[in-house]
Amino acid sequence: MSSVVTPRADRAALLVWGTAVAVYLVAVFHRASLGVAGLEAAERFGIGSAALGTFTVLQIGVYAAMQVPTGVLVDRFGPRRVLTAAALFMGTGQVLFAVAGSFPVALAARALLGLGDAMTFVSVLRICAAHFPRRSYTRFAALSAATGMFGNLVATVPLTLLLSTAGWTATFAATGAVTFAYALVVALRVRDTPDGDASRPVVVAPRDVLSHVRAVWKVPGNRLGFWVHFTTMFAPASLGLLWGFPYLVQAQGMTAPQAGATLSLLVLVGMVFGPVIGETTGRRPVLRLPVVWSYMALSFVLWAVLLGWPGGVPPKPVVVVAVGLMSIGGPISSVSFALARDYNPLSRVGTATGVVNVGGFCAITITSFAVGVLLGGDTAAAGPRDFRTAFLAIAVLLVLGSWRMFVWWRRARAAVFAATERGEAVPVRIRRRAWDIPALPAGEAQPEPARP
Repeated sequence: MSSVVTPRADRAALLVWGTAVAVYLVAVFHRASLGVAGLEAAERFGIGSAALGTFTVLQIGVYAAMQVPTGVLVDRFGPRRVLTAAALFMGTGQVLFAVAGSFPVALAARALLGLGDAMTFVSVLRICAAHFPRRSYTRFAALSAATGMFGNLVATVPLTLLLSTAGWTATFAATGAVTFAYALVVALRVRDTPDGDASRPVVVAPRDVLSHVRAVWKVPGNRLGFWVHFTTMFAPASLGLLWGFPYLVQAQGMTAPQAGATLSLLVLVGMVFGPVIGETTGRRPVLRLPVVWSYMALSFVLWAVLLGWPGGVPPKPVVVVAVGLMSIGGPISSVSFALARDYNPLSRVGTATGVVNVGGFCAITITSFAVGVLLGGDTAAAGPRDFRTAFLAIAVLLVLGSWRMFVWWRRARAAVFAATERGEAVPVRIRRRAWDIPALPAGEAQPEPARP
């Protein structure tokens, strides 16, 4: 992309981005809709906690499994086609979920939703990489995530009210139909690259897909991005997607509207902090990991308070503040995508973003399943002590993710030092510290900065 961007080009890029990011907003809405409909779903399909958790495990599992294939598809066919297909899949899945009369059919519907959802965010970030200068990428990646969070917001209080008035079938059928129809808008308005840009989606032959993915996985910056995403976003996302509403109602004694309003903080705080974090880390890339480590320290404190409070029932203001602070993990996870953008050429950004995006959703899948199993029986009968035990699964994953993130942080720094010593351009210049390893382990790829 040319470094000279005219106001007209800016408007065209914003229009393409706005049309694309709306698909992601809708995807987050569909993804989070079960978070406030969980108890009603349990009653509708006659299922308990473990089966209810299966909904999220399946949907997010499909999402996680599709991230690398989606990245390859985006690099191969371009984001416009992938986003169009995503809207069609999500619309069909939500209509099927609206009319499902049995648990297996409902599972199939959520799997279809997960498939469409999986194809959205990577496509949007690929559009950001192609249509905006590199210095603006972090800003628009954060704005994309914040826009998606609005879909989560719509899936809290407004969806709760709509379900209570229009009912299950009408609510989900209408949202599915609108999503299906929006696929036509995407097909007509989204462009893979700016007008006049000679770049085109990279053709990766089927026999070369694995080597393409392996090349991405070998880059320490990508591996670091995977673990940053894994560790920062899964805990608040798990609460917003499924277990937050039952926890607040059954364990903390909140009413349904109070629980919905509290969960909306996961979105509101993220929408406010997302652009701020994106702008700050975009202007000063050296702050990316210090911001991540600061959040992790805060996260450990918050979960220690929630899980260690005598009786398992902290005062409601404490819970509300904890949920609000925890929500910062969503926008901070955008650091992982900045790493994918900086340490890969544009031809591999889609695949690298998919690899990174797998991290958080693997953690969500594990958490959703583990919490459901540890709760056991009927969610409606679970009390404070039951949730405290079940949420230990979150603490375990936080420890695991922090450990692996530290390992790959040191290796990514070693790769940057090695590239600097060779006189190569690097995305960010850093100073060697006492905790740095002397050299990058043999066989690991060096950083390959993306095109400016």
